[in-house]
Amino acid sequence: MNNFFLIFSNCQLTKGLKRSTITDFQRNKTYIIPNDLYEIIIKAKQIMVSQIYLEYGADNKDTLDNYFNFLTQNELGFYCDDTDRHLFPDLDLTFNNPKNINNCVIEEPRELKSFNKIVSELDSLGCEYVELIFYKEVQNDFLNELLNIFIKKSIKNIGLIFKFDKTKGINYLKELCSKNLRLIKILIHSCEDDRVDITHNLTKIIYINKCIYNSSFCGNINKSFFSSTMEHYTESLVYNTCLNKKIAIDINGEIRNCPSMKESYGNIKSTSLSKVIDNDSYRKYWTINKSQIHSCKSCEFRHICTDCRAYIDIPEDYYSKPLKCGYNPHTNEWQEWSTNPLKQKIIEYYRMQELVKKE
Repeated sequence: MNNFFLIFSNCQLTKGLKRSTITDFQRNKTYIIPNDLYEIIIKAKQIMVSQIYLEYGADNKDTLDNYFNFLTQNELGFYCDDTDRHLFPDLDLTFNNPKNINNCVIEEPRELKSFNKIVSELDSLGCEYVELIFYKEVQNDFLNELLNIFIKKSIKNIGLIFKFDKTKGINYLKELCSKNLRLIKILIHSCEDDRVDITHNLTKIIYINKCIYNSSFCGNINKSFFSSTMEHYTESLVYNTCLNKKIAIDINGEIRNCPSMKESYGNIKSTSLSKVIDNDSYRKYWTINKSQIHSCKSCEFRHICTDCRAYIDIPEDYYSKPLKCGYNPHTNEWQEWSTNPLKQKIIEYYRMQELVKKE
């Protein structure tokens, strides 16, 4: 095999402590691979495959065969002549987003007039996604009026989280989705069971049994939240994928990085969002990425994972691991974070005892 082996430019490698991953942006899929294969892929770009076989010896021929077969069968890479290698440049992984604010979370909006003002300001800042969270029941008419405010705005997507009540049956939800084409997600809490439905316009409707009674529900790190998109991956290389270009207005109108963060940068009644985003203190969390966070920086999933800076293992350390992460990159095992004996004092510190009981 007097060829080189290249992985496709849309497939990116991430090396972890004990194993690595290949993230395929085109298929939005991530593969777990041994660290040995990671090293071989790096080498195969620089030296011929035949040299790799010689270097590893006859005893490892079957393993090498399996590695290269895995890569070709999953269309992650290809053999290439030396004269053609320059035809396949590396992908530019620079993350660019011209928006001042990309997404916003608003807890329990109560007044149409003030909500209209908030949405108008978000629109002027280029915000693309707004999520509305209701911990208690919300009247259907009021919810409809809130959503009507978005009609003449350029905000692309809307998410809803609200408590289940009998008036919000499937017919109401279908009508809601039909009238509000920007709705991409509706999460309904306090239901009888957990399930996911897809209704009109591809809106994802998620029913969960758990009661969401305050902002402490957020910050969970879970495989189901992994994102293998190029946008998420490239953002994670430099920025915090949870807090970068994010703003939140909590239940009391306080402006924060997210509803669970301690710092407030003013109240929406007297402070503009434009003023807050120019505050260096507010922006300090934007650049805390996974490669800086303890434990996360050695994790093979760090560039497809979510993050949380509100609930962390060491509250006084901005670079501490997310509290609600049960993954250990040293053992490659997932465990339930809420029952970890080492986290019990921190759970008490955040006053999450009731939340943990209901998990």
